[in-house]
Amino acid sequence: MKLSNIKKEKQKENQPENLDESNTISIMKVLEEVGLSEEVLVSAAMELYVPHPGVETQEIAEKVFKREMKHALSDPNLSILLYAGMLLEKAGEKGELPGMTKETFNKDLTFLIVDEVIGMSIAKYISGDKGIFEYVRFDKLKPGILSTLGPFMDDVIAGLIGGASANMYSRGKSDGEKPVKKQKKNAAKPKSVNVEKVGFAG
Repeated sequence: MKLSNIKKEKQKENQPENLDESNTISIMKVLEEVGLSEEVLVSAAMELYVPHPGVETQEIAEKVFKREMKHALSDPNLSILLYAGMLLEKAGEKGELPGMTKETFNKDLTFLIVDEVIGMSIAKYISGDKGIFEYVRFDKLKPGILSTLGPFMDDVIAGLIGGASANMYSRGKSDGEKPVKKQKKNAAKPKSVNVEKVGFAG
């Protein structure tokens, strides 16, 4: 990441010219450690896959979904948001969430909506309003690994999958859609009408 690409007037003071990201922890590695590998996430996403222009086959859809998820996870802001959801899940399991007992957390009562707020925020951050619609679809049907996750993590991962899935459908055209044939340059042009010779109906 080059901070020099940001206009000087929009930078905070004393910003370094370059950032050393060699020791950065990958969010994908963190997810893998809790059983959420790329393969598991793709599998859940493909359970709700519907053929669409540009992603007509599941093979193409998997390729595009992986690309979109990788692109989303390259954003440190999203990575931290996902990690925050993971920490909330761990705190809930230990009964350490403010205003909520361990028993209440495990029951995932209907008044608990902060998990869904986080899930929708993740989906919207990735792909805007269309991501929210995909998030709702995955959160409601809970395909694959989503059915086994806790109150926060099912929404966090539904948000990630929903956002990447929405982008898969909207940005997958270049991967699967057949190119439109260009018209020949010498194609006959429609004849123009000479108004002076024809005249107007009077």
